[in-house]
Amino acid sequence: MSVTTKPMTLEDYLNYDDGTDTRYELVNGELIAMPLESDLNNQIASFLFATFLQIGIPYYRLRIGAQIAVSGARATARQPDLMVLSEEAAMALDGAAQCLITHDMPPPLLLVEVVSPQQENRDYRHKRTEYAGRRIPEHWIVDPIAQKVTVLEWVDGLYEEQVYQSDQSILSPQLSALKLTAAKIVAAGR
Repeated sequence: MSVTTKPMTLEDYLNYDDGTDTRYELVNGELIAMPLESDLNNQIASFLFATFLQIGIPYYRLRIGAQIAVSGARATARQPDLMVLSEEAAMALDGAAQCLITHDMPPPLLLVEVVSPQQENRDYRHKRTEYAGRRIPEHWIVDPIAQKVTVLEWVDGLYEEQVYQSDQSILSPQLSALKLTAAKIVAAGR
């Protein structure tokens, strides 16, 4: 649901405070109230966070709740469920007033989106296009309803897609040490 009438800039968005705990994304200049995250989505994101720590990604390069500025008809900022930052992106974000990867910062190495019910179009289509505009090297779409994990790898200006289900091992271009199946990720939300 949009809560603004006049299109906002990214600067307006960064300075916006309505005095509530409501989470927002900025989509084409419109402030969109985000529904509360489901426990299922939180469990999957937390499981992946812990898994990424176990394979040696430093805590300071992992973010839950961070946002990224992406391209749209107007200013847009999205909040993926989990980000894995490069050293350069973590350094650029260090000390920032808000946890937002802006256009002048290096993009994350990997973004994870956990599909929310009734948000399939947003999670599969819109965000995929927006993340491609930032040339994010790897983007996961975890779909607990369809029980699959889609891994998108940025190759020669486009995302190449690999879908994993059941006991198929996830092959991550950015996380070669990862030993994880689609079933294990989806089961984390149960």
